[in-house]
Amino acid sequence: MLPQQQQPGKVILAGAGTGDPDLITIKAVRYLQQADIILTDRLVSKEILTRYANPLAEIIPVGKQCRRGISTPQKTINELLIEFALEGKLVVRLKGGDTSIFSNILDELQALKAHNIPFEIIPGVTAALGAAAYTGIPLTARDHATAVRLLTFYKSTVVTEEYWKELAQTDDTLVFYMSSETLDDVVKKLTDNHIAADKLLAVVEQATTPFQKVYISDLYDYNKTLKNKTYISPSLVIIGKVVNLHQEFSWFTGNNENSEYYFKPLTGSGYILDVKKENILVA
Repeated sequence: MLPQQQQPGKVILAGAGTGDPDLITIKAVRYLQQADIILTDRLVSKEILTRYANPLAEIIPVGKQCRRGISTPQKTINELLIEFALEGKLVVRLKGGDTSIFSNILDELQALKAHNIPFEIIPGVTAALGAAAYTGIPLTARDHATAVRLLTFYKSTVVTEEYWKELAQTDDTLVFYMSSETLDDVVKKLTDNHIAADKLLAVVEQATTPFQKVYISDLYDYNKTLKNKTYISPSLVIIGKVVNLHQEFSWFTGNNENSEYYFKPLTGSGYILDVKKENILVA
């Protein structure tokens, strides 16, 4: 009699929230406590894993680092999800922030669907919401902004010239992810298109962590204040009238004395799936 084919396990795509480990959802915690395998991003608080991960779970770092050659390839992450799920295991794919905001979730969903692997998606607190809350900058506010746009500008082809004109003229709050390294260009594009002078810029470095720092600048004084400055990853940019509210409603005080990494940067060349599918090797 032929052995029955093993039923696939399940993959949980869960957002860990921003740096503060208390911001993870109860539902994500419950799955972490049951997980056989946890594939975790770099931008996930180590304290979350220490507090909540099943002590018997295998924890595999699959970190990415924007524009660096030491990130774990998405193809490798997809292969790991499929391999472990087809072994019948409960796999938690733990993502920093939210699962669907600039997170490459589509690649993983397509891979799971192609192999008929059950999955569930659990939202998390995305960086824009965490940074807004911990800086006292509401993203929408009466007489300031009635909408918010989540954007990225990591290369010049991402935003067209026509759209820059619209972004400069809108009263929507603009939130730029993964754009601190291109911030000089962002400001130039907006000021060249005559963005209103009453809109300010805030760079929130390592939001919601003990090392959170906030840098505020007038967009037209930017060249004197913040031009060419480098920021510790992750950093988020908020632009709009709402930034004027920071001084009045700021409540969270990070450790402003030191510039330390809450999320340690990657130093190797990522992780490779062993061809025998027995080990995860650090390259």
